[in-house]
Amino acid sequence: MARPLRNIHRPGPRRGRRRRALALATVAVAVALAAAPGAASGKTAFDGNGMWIWYVSKSSGGSTSAIIAKAHKYGVRTVYVKSGDAKSSPQYWSQFPDNIGALKAGGLKVCAWQFVYGDNPKDEAKVAARAIKDGADCFVIDAESAYEGGKYSAARTYMKRLRKEAGKNYPIGLAGFPWVDYHPSFPYSVFLGPGGAQFNLPQVYWKEIGGGVDKVMGHTYRWNLPYGRAIYPLGQLYEGVNGRPTRAGILRFRKYAKAEGAKGVSWWSWQHADSTAWKAIDAPISAFKDPVEKDYVTISGGKGDIVYWAQQHLRAAGQSPPVNGEFGSSTKQAVKNFQAGAGLPATGAIDTDTWVALLSYGTSRSSRTKLHAASTGEPRTAHLPAKRYEIPPPSARRP
Repeated sequence: MARPLRNIHRPGPRRGRRRRALALATVAVAVALAAAPGAASGKTAFDGNGMWIWYVSKSSGGSTSAIIAKAHKYGVRTVYVKSGDAKSSPQYWSQFPDNIGALKAGGLKVCAWQFVYGDNPKDEAKVAARAIKDGADCFVIDAESAYEGGKYSAARTYMKRLRKEAGKNYPIGLAGFPWVDYHPSFPYSVFLGPGGAQFNLPQVYWKEIGGGVDKVMGHTYRWNLPYGRAIYPLGQLYEGVNGRPTRAGILRFRKYAKAEGAKGVSWWSWQHADSTAWKAIDAPISAFKDPVEKDYVTISGGKGDIVYWAQQHLRAAGQSPPVNGEFGSSTKQAVKNFQAGAGLPATGAIDTDTWVALLSYGTSRSSRTKLHAASTGEPRTAHLPAKRYEIPPPSARRP
């Protein structure tokens, strides 16, 4: 059972030494996020309301003028247009270069997105680079189940090539599974790690996942906060196995995201949205009066990428745990040693305060170098199967 959502970040009094350590760590993380290339501290193409377009031909009849008019009518600032796909031989979709000029001339930000598989990462990166060179305001990687099961090396190759072509400052986002704990072999730590995407757009399809907006959003934030990237939730407008999201659900999703501090949200997708959905994404919203999740997930055991990520930061912080994705006794001792040095209770469990302190490592040049060094290779957990799929495969939610 998930623990109750909490309305505050670190409740209760703290000892002076601990408060100072946490304050310094929090400042370091804030500075790092603000200074990160393309970080969400300024206005980016990810900010505001965004709408995803799978097929331009199925969105407002394929008319760019109609798309522009509708976007402005309903407060859509950015459109995410599909630019690439194909497993065996990655292909650049002509709909992107054919329409980007008109859409941008119409006052819209236009981002490209690509569905990736990891079988030909170099070629996939080349396809991505073409959209960037054609003027995309940002780029989003849609990586899902194809990137589970031994794809760490492929993810590194893809990101390295993409960054080489795009440059270190170009804004890149990841749209992946929202519930990290369900996908222990998915390389979140690569896609969202050093040199990876600066923006995290988890697919928070609350109606499809079930349990209500608060539960789905809370779980998503709790498990994504440790990766230290700005979160821009991707919401559901399509009709899935659990039906179509209601107006009330769409409004609650928007309010929850705003209460979490999200500077923007986006929606899947243009061709799936009905008139009720369109009106709901731009309707006035009141303040969210219920608690939202502010704590990071606490880990004290288990296996998977989240453990692998923590181990990398422990290494960067001068500890010496194995970097294998398994939270064993050596990792627990390394956590205790780190906590003691940071003025935190030496519990051996990585809680919110410990995550915040750990994430400060990687902000300086020397610690970034250490973090990069700790992230090479493939963890033992790289081939673990998904625990389950909280959202169905793409074929089940696309025409």
